[in-house]
Amino acid sequence: MNQARISDALRAVAFESALDVNEALDSFYAPDYTHRSDGKTLDRAAFAEMVTRMRSQIASGAVTVLDELHDGPRYAERHVYEITMADGSTVRREIAIFGEFAEDGRFRHLSETGFDLPSDDAS
Repeated sequence: MNQARISDALRAVAFESALDVNEALDSFYAPDYTHRSDGKTLDRAAFAEMVTRMRSQIASGAVTVLDELHDGPRYAERHVYEITMADGSTVRREIAIFGEFAEDGRFRHLSETGFDLPSDDAS
């Protein structure tokens, strides 16, 4: 069984808008998936709505994995993502994720926290 990686999920769900969002979500997130960010927990349907809304605002993006590990059903990862929005603005954030896999290797739950980073060209 291959276990999902958040970097692959981000690329498929947020950055490669040519892929159908539901197909991308089904590839990486179990039907009972929950997502916790900044103290708010979303079920899979609410997560899908959020992803669809954000996807329409993203022109391009990249993710760089800094640390990643899994132990049985447990998963932890730290990455930096850089996004160019449709309006030309950019977002750069470091994110730490902790979660668990479903039996089929897709994510069952992820909790994340993060912070904004200065752009590469900032002094």
